[in-house]
Amino acid sequence: MKLNRAHEMHAETAGEALAGGSDYRAAATMWSEANIHESFWMTLRRETAATLATCGAFEWLAFGHFALSSVLIILFAEHLQHPWRMLARRAAVVCAVLLLCRIQARWAAISRTRGPSFTSGWWHFWRHWYPHLFFLYCFEELAHLMTLITPHWQDAKLIAFDHWLTGVHPSVWLEQFATPGRNEFMQLVYLTYFVYLVVLGGILYYRQEWHAYWSVMTYSMAGYSIGYFIAMSFTATVNFIEHYGRVRGAAFPSEHVAGSIAVLWGAWRFRRWLFWVMAPVVFLMCVSTIWGRYHYIADIFGGIVTGTLGYVIGSWVMKRKGAVASGAALGQS
Repeated sequence: MKLNRAHEMHAETAGEALAGGSDYRAAATMWSEANIHESFWMTLRRETAATLATCGAFEWLAFGHFALSSVLIILFAEHLQHPWRMLARRAAVVCAVLLLCRIQARWAAISRTRGPSFTSGWWHFWRHWYPHLFFLYCFEELAHLMTLITPHWQDAKLIAFDHWLTGVHPSVWLEQFATPGRNEFMQLVYLTYFVYLVVLGGILYYRQEWHAYWSVMTYSMAGYSIGYFIAMSFTATVNFIEHYGRVRGAAFPSEHVAGSIAVLWGAWRFRRWLFWVMAPVVFLMCVSTIWGRYHYIADIFGGIVTGTLGYVIGSWVMKRKGAVASGAALGQS
């Protein structure tokens, strides 16, 4: 009704101008500009709705994480050096993800009628594998957010917990078993963390089990997100943490353990044989974080809890309608 009334008003204005003779061109210009304005906003709303429809459960959690943590960044901006630059980068990441989802959905629709092509396969691949880059971005960003809410390290509390639990300082106690060979083995086991999600995700992607694939990604996103918020409010620094592949100060909870546990739960649900292969390796990886002095025992427990919570929350989210976007569920076979 409002749109019809606006058209009537524009028509009346144009009619009055036409009766005046010399104002006809001005009235026509006014009518054209009004139509362009209305068309722009209608198109924008339509395109926004269509783009959001291409998102699934993973994007809901990822954008939700960004939204809540961005509020914290604004509230505690004085604890950061460049808060507005960080928010601008986040906005760019969101726009890039939305653009990727929309482009892939369009090519998925094209492939339904014309058949698979290299281009549709290209966008399909990145639509499914960009979460790995998203995890990496969030992990590296955490280096700037460790003291966002509580600008003090909490090593003493975590060290006290470890000593209360074991009666010793675990990483120091383990030194008696250290040899060059064992140290190399533990370093190798520690690095296996980086392949868990790739291996399970790769198997599910190859088998085109899209619901299972996005379930595992969503478990990981939920687990990481919980850990990030905990780390922002209660964190610790470990001065001897190595530089490569680590976020200095990101100790509690261990995101390495959280991510591994989330993937392990995914393997249990979708590839039981892989669970039994991964379980002992994940256990040794947890031990290696203490052996290599990357984490405290409290960090390991925290990672196990947050990874499990990620699985529980992710499982619930994946039961919602539209958890797997229609475009993202299309295979390329």
